[in-house]
Amino acid sequence: MIAVRGYMYGMSGVTGQLVCGRQFMNSLEDSSLEECKRAIEDEPFLADYYEVGDKYIKSKDGRIWFTFVGLDRSIASIKSKGRILILWVDEAEPVTDEAWNVVIPTLREEGEDWNAELWVTWNPKRKTAAVEGRFRHSSDQLIKVVQCNWKDNPKFPEKLERERLRDLAERPDQYRHIWEGDYISVISGAYFASGITAARAEGRIGKVAADPLMTLRAFFDIGGTGAKADAVAIWIAQFIGREIRVLDYYEAVGQPLATHINWLRASGYEKAGVWLPHDGDTQDKVHDVSYASALRDAGFAVTVIPNQGKGAAMARIEEARRLFPSMWFNEEKCQPGLDALGWYHEKRDEKRGIGLGPEHDWASHGADAFGLMCVAHQPPMMKQAPLNYQNRRTA
Repeated sequence: MIAVRGYMYGMSGVTGQLVCGRQFMNSLEDSSLEECKRAIEDEPFLADYYEVGDKYIKSKDGRIWFTFVGLDRSIASIKSKGRILILWVDEAEPVTDEAWNVVIPTLREEGEDWNAELWVTWNPKRKTAAVEGRFRHSSDQLIKVVQCNWKDNPKFPEKLERERLRDLAERPDQYRHIWEGDYISVISGAYFASGITAARAEGRIGKVAADPLMTLRAFFDIGGTGAKADAVAIWIAQFIGREIRVLDYYEAVGQPLATHINWLRASGYEKAGVWLPHDGDTQDKVHDVSYASALRDAGFAVTVIPNQGKGAAMARIEEARRLFPSMWFNEEKCQPGLDALGWYHEKRDEKRGIGLGPEHDWASHGADAFGLMCVAHQPPMMKQAPLNYQNRRTA
């Protein structure tokens, strides 16, 4: 379509460039150059209009030319590119807000009955991606959104149909993301993929209410203050017999402890017991106060889980996997946390084929707090009933 629009511009006497960008492009091999070439070659009128070389595409009349850029490395150069008619950003899910802030002001060209346009295409992964909030969920009337899927392809090949049906049967936890455009709920290799899939299938993710007679518990992963600090994550749960009711999830980046305390109080968790990781007793270098002492001063009962030593992360993961079948999740309030658990995965050295432990990224904070909850869980001690010898049945 960008080749078609370039043809339309050129035939109407407009001169300019069509910029095709991706967040990551180390060379032309990583660009959409080959896709554009194939599209042009498939349509005779486009093949007649464009001159296609190994590393370029331009119109034979000299009015239209293609440029390919990687936003992560050459985003600043876009500012200097003259007369951009269309900027098409493909695979836009990882593009940052900072990149959009640089890119959008470059689209300032306009003429009679036309103006420069930004086209954005991507496969949804995360609800929190910059592209989602800026475009898909924007209220700007000048933004047009089209969701296009395999069902909309009149030439959908039989080979892909076989693959779709295979994924539906063998990878139901990933099917809706791969084929229906849903956000990722679990990724391949995620530690808790099977647990989440089973919980959904068994109806343990839905409406879950708190028991007013049971203790509310808040499990923290400690972050810091400042825009680049790690997130603070909190799970709210109740332990009822051997059942764990997971009621709420909270996450914030760069906020002071007072903000998190205010959330606990405003959400009705002012009487909750608080569990912190081992660094909860560590004094803050700026305010000379620890999380544990500050929360106690705010009226919370605080328990600090001792350092589990080497292998603590995997110990938390294994304990969480063991307890997953006894968990019930309040979906409405826990969905962001479930998204984190579905993403939390192993970092791998693909060359050597070995695992390097949990990947530290946006999902790890919620997963660490979740693991702390599982380590802190103590099932009730069950007393063995005395043997009633008189009523014992014999074979």
